[in-house]
Amino acid sequence: MTQRASAWGVDGHRLIGDLAQQQLSPKARAEIGRLLSLEPGATLGSIANWADDHRSAADAPWHYVNLPRNGGCRFEATRDCAQGQCVVAAIDRQAAILGARGADADRLKALKYVVHFVADVHQPLHAGFADDRGGNTVQLQAYGRGTNLHAVWDTALVVNWPGGLELLTRDLESAARGPVAVAARGADPARWAEESCRIVEEDWFYPERRKLESDYEERAQRIVRARLVLATQRLADLLNRVLD
Repeated sequence: MTQRASAWGVDGHRLIGDLAQQQLSPKARAEIGRLLSLEPGATLGSIANWADDHRSAADAPWHYVNLPRNGGCRFEATRDCAQGQCVVAAIDRQAAILGARGADADRLKALKYVVHFVADVHQPLHAGFADDRGGNTVQLQAYGRGTNLHAVWDTALVVNWPGGLELLTRDLESAARGPVAVAARGADPARWAEESCRIVEEDWFYPERRKLESDYEERAQRIVRARLVLATQRLADLLNRVLD
C-alpha cells in the first residue's frame, strides 16, 4: 500500500462535515456536541481535516484501500486489508470506539477519524489501484498546469467548481437534505469502497490524451457531486446509528 493525498481536499472534507452535522438526530447531536465541547468552538466541519493534519506513517494506510485492477472491484478483507490496515477497517474500528463507553478524549479522536475516513472512501481514487498509487503517477494537464489524476479528483474539481465553492455548497445542502436514497442507508464501508472502485474502472476514467477536457470535466463533476452527497448522508446515518 502507498500513501496518498487527502481526499476532497480541505474544502470538500469541511463541506461534508458541516452538511452532515445538519442531519444529526437529536440524540446524536447532543452527544457529538458534548464531545466537541472538549475543544470549544469545534464543529464536524472544523475537525474534518484533523486526520490529515495529524497523519503519521502508522495511520497513513487508513485513508484508502487498494483493490486489484480488473478484479471486478470486490473487496476481500484478507487480501485488501491485511491486519485492518485500510480505510474500510478503519471506519469500522473508529466507529466502534466512538459508540463505546470509553474515555471522552478517545471517543472524540475516533469521531475525528470517522468524519474524515467516510469522506475519504467516497473519493473514487481512494479505492483505486496500487500500480499507479491511486492515480498519483498519472500525469496530465488540468486548469492550466501540470498535475496528476489523484490531485484532480482530490482538490482541483472542487476548487474549480463552476460558480465557486459557495454555489457548490448551496447545491449540496439542498441535495443532501432531500430524501435519503436507499444507496445511502446502512453503514457498509466495504460496499462504499467497491462503488468508488467501479467508477475508477470505467473506460472513460483515465483521460486518453492526459488532458482534462470539457466532456471529462462535466462527467467528473456529476460524479463528484453525487459522491459528496452520499458521503454527507452516510456520515450522518452512521453517526446517528452509532450514537442512538
